[in-house]
Amino acid sequence: MNISHRVESMQASPIRKFLPYSDAATARGIKIYHLNIGQPDIETPKEMMDVYHNFSDKILSYGPSQGLASYRKALVTYYSNNEISLSENDIIVTTAGSEAIIFAMLATCNPGDEILVPEPFYTNYNGFASIAGVKLNPITTYAETGFALPSREVIEKLITPNTKAFMICNPGNPTGKVYSRETVEMIASIAKEKNLFVISDEVYREFVYDGLKATSILEIEGMEEHAIMVDSISKRYSACGARIGCIVSRNKELMAAVLKLAQARLCPPTIDQKAGEACVYLDEKYINDIKDEYCKRRDIVFNELQTIDGLVCVKPEGAFYIVAKLPIKNAEDFTQWMLEEYSVNNETVMFAPATGFYATPNMGLNEVRFAYILNENDLKKAMTIFKSGLAEYKKLAK
Repeated sequence: MNISHRVESMQASPIRKFLPYSDAATARGIKIYHLNIGQPDIETPKEMMDVYHNFSDKILSYGPSQGLASYRKALVTYYSNNEISLSENDIIVTTAGSEAIIFAMLATCNPGDEILVPEPFYTNYNGFASIAGVKLNPITTYAETGFALPSREVIEKLITPNTKAFMICNPGNPTGKVYSRETVEMIASIAKEKNLFVISDEVYREFVYDGLKATSILEIEGMEEHAIMVDSISKRYSACGARIGCIVSRNKELMAAVLKLAQARLCPPTIDQKAGEACVYLDEKYINDIKDEYCKRRDIVFNELQTIDGLVCVKPEGAFYIVAKLPIKNAEDFTQWMLEEYSVNNETVMFAPATGFYATPNMGLNEVRFAYILNENDLKKAMTIFKSGLAEYKKLAK
């Protein structure tokens, strides 16, 4: 018996593919500082946890396919506070941001259609595209320029008759790049001219540093029929296990199509929506404190990386990731070596090789992504171990 080509063609997660080596290191008594995955160590808000502790319904029943009315109403308030004016009918709650992206791809593309996406990109876009039968065409960006998009002319040359949408992540995973309003307006202008959708992944909206602001695709005038925003509570409230997201668009025909998909999977998780709703009304100090904390962590990692000869890395402007080009040939080999061969006082570091974040073959072979999701002391230890490990690995590689 054969499994489907759809599944056979799916990429294994580069974020998780080294877990067997991590597990083996842990079994040998090695402590691992995990900088490979975006799982924050910041506590989930008490207001959210109280919902779980206090839930007393006798029956955990189905909810509406589009999400609880009270939660969608709360989301209207949340987005209004972020200068995005919506109605409840513009929002469908999803089982995390992942389902929102899959819904967006399924609703906008037929099998064989294409989506333009800046690379490096969140690796699971590949898996979602495989599920939808969609081809991702990369807009290549480079570490040397801080992963800025190329010119309009370069982007327009990549559009084919099969192109149906742009997919952007702003602020970006894995790069930490924050697109300026001018850049978002450029993408929007191309989309209107070429009659394309723009799917904008905005799950890191709050985590922007150095006085910058992330521009939502929904803020751009004239994009009512083109703009699709996907979102999630996972990072915002350090609630990755809650699995609540949403897909948002003012395009009524599109949202009617997405509702069919939502009805087919019945409903998103009820308790988790209630927990997410509780967070909408948190004092803004909660987010501001977290943003300040991540900014400190970014500076620790970035400043340590700047002391490494031959390393290329522009300071990221948002999210909680850094991609660095290392002065070695093969980052996957280095990652495995750090887990199998290297430790300092029985401690080592795990990070994500960046080649899996690219669609173009052989791109990112010497790049890694760090997720600065650990406390300051652990980050300092991790970066010290990383630097010494890199120096030792380079000696062995000569």
